[in-house]
Amino acid sequence: MLKQLYIKNYTLIDELDVHFDNGFSVITGETGAGKSIILGAIGLILGRRADAKDIKAGASRCLIEAHFDLSNYAMQDFFEANDLDYDAEDCIIRRELTSTGKSRSFINDSPAPLSVLKELGERLVDIHSQHQNLLLNKQDFQLNVIDIIADSQQQLSNYHSGFSRMNDLRRQLSQLQNDIEQNRQNADFLQFQYNELEGAKLIASEQEELEQRSDTMTHAEDIKSALYEADEALSAEDRGIISQLKSTYNALHGISNVLPQTAELAQRMDSCYIELKDIAQEVSTRIEDIDFDPSELDIVNNRLDRIYELEKKYHCQTVEELLTLQEDLKHKLGAIENSDEALAELQQAVDSKRQECEKLASALTKQRTKAARQIENDILHRLTLLGMPHVRFEISITEKELGPDGQDQVAFLFSANKSTPMLPVAQIASGGEIARLMLALKTIISNASRLPTIIFDEIDTGVSGKTAECMAQMMQEMGREGRQVISITHLPQIAALGSTHYKVYKEETAVGTISHMTRLDNDGRVREIAQMLSGSDITEAAVNNAKELLHLK
Repeated sequence: MLKQLYIKNYTLIDELDVHFDNGFSVITGETGAGKSIILGAIGLILGRRADAKDIKAGASRCLIEAHFDLSNYAMQDFFEANDLDYDAEDCIIRRELTSTGKSRSFINDSPAPLSVLKELGERLVDIHSQHQNLLLNKQDFQLNVIDIIADSQQQLSNYHSGFSRMNDLRRQLSQLQNDIEQNRQNADFLQFQYNELEGAKLIASEQEELEQRSDTMTHAEDIKSALYEADEALSAEDRGIISQLKSTYNALHGISNVLPQTAELAQRMDSCYIELKDIAQEVSTRIEDIDFDPSELDIVNNRLDRIYELEKKYHCQTVEELLTLQEDLKHKLGAIENSDEALAELQQAVDSKRQECEKLASALTKQRTKAARQIENDILHRLTLLGMPHVRFEISITEKELGPDGQDQVAFLFSANKSTPMLPVAQIASGGEIARLMLALKTIISNASRLPTIIFDEIDTGVSGKTAECMAQMMQEMGREGRQVISITHLPQIAALGSTHYKVYKEETAVGTISHMTRLDNDGRVREIAQMLSGSDITEAAVNNAKELLHLK
């Protein structure tokens, strides 16, 4: 629950530090006194986007800080998931705004993105303003009310997963159908391309080998000339290197007996002789292998020309890329040939997942129908207490095509009189009737969701007298068992039933208009409620009436 709210330099507020209690509290004040400013500040704490214009005129910085007690609401998992410090008894949320437009958010002194602040805010406070009554006309709001009472979050999560998977399969099926249709239209062309590549009988790495062979044959004469020269230098009988090396070896070997040091030199010379003799033999073999054949060169170059032609045609750089393309074409042609099987298999998967979703949706429908009957009975009871003895209320659940939230079309049907047919709420209910209906719904929701704090912003519009008192009693009920309900009201009947009473008022100062908020004692409450009853001129009768409402007589 909200324990403390500190505001500095926010619109008309210079500085404000207010402590709140649990249970049912009320806030009163004249129109324009600044009640909406207080709500705006709380909205910033809950993740609303900030505007530099929110900063008080003349100030460079605005600070809003709220302290919450989370002891009874099991929120530790949220803090751990977002890597935030957790203090159940004192959770501090702070927003800082500067005149330059910068905004910073903190949760327990750790910087937090606005998305996290908003997610936490939705779990801490529900602010119900008059415009929220329009939600009654929205299908998703009505369905959400039923799901809260049905406690179907886990079943909804399972359904959402199944529905998402079904849609993925549907997209895959649609893509496959499009691909097959396109491939079938291009089947002849794909077959022609495949036949051309397959007919070329390409071999990986053959391009490099052919290019080497072509280069060798093109320079065959130069190669032979160089090899002959090397062969002559190595193997000539009288002046060849090998012959001279043999003579040198013999000379050194011949004196090794008288000069032992030459034995090692002779041995090394012998190794050189053996190596050079082997080289000479290989050079001689190479000479025999080099044979220029113009017809073979034509064959090689023609093959290369064909490869280059295919690479250019199919925008490839290598034979390997052409072979990859050939394999891809083969796969596409195979897919066309086997398309009916692939389509049938994927269609079966879609149908199977749809059947699973239908079962999950049917289970949701049963839960929702049971919860709807419970809501109907509770709403009728509460609306009767709120001065609508002949009210009729029914939740219509009809089947629709599977959607993100199941197969249920929900409509809240309403009639305030016996003689008026039931129609969707937004088409028939007056402002006062909608306010009472929303209060009844919020009461039911609060009992189910255990939201720590609920703030009603003038939900009493269009009601008065005994009905207003009944509305206050319902808010009292919501404020029991450690919960916190705060009502901004113009009705003395509601203000009188609050366990704590705050007043918002404006003060004209030398630096401009400033809004204040103060907690009223018993005398202050009497004066405030008397003024609400009689206007600016407080009469004795109004004072007595106020005391009676406050049970002070």
